[in-house]
Amino acid sequence: MSDPLIRACDDYVVLEPGQPERLLSAADTLTWLTGWLRQLESLPADLADRPDPAAAAQRLLDTACDLEISPGMTLQWFAVRLEPPER
Repeated sequence: MSDPLIRACDDYVVLEPGQPERLLSAADTLTWLTGWLRQLESLPADLADRPDPAAAAQRLLDTACDLEISPGMTLQWFAVRLEPPER
């Protein structure tokens, strides 16, 4: 189970093969993942029960940090905190 503190993060570093790393907001990361899932011929088995690519992307964002898009080609995303949490 992922740490609930991660879900409080609003930004992600995303990595695509052959591309420089990018910093995206949580909403933009969700859009980025949804776009990649739409390009796949079929969703991975653990996401097949999701009603649409956006729901599958949200599941990935909540539970994973990578997605193999083709053999040897993997997308990765990591939650980052740009400012320290308020106390």
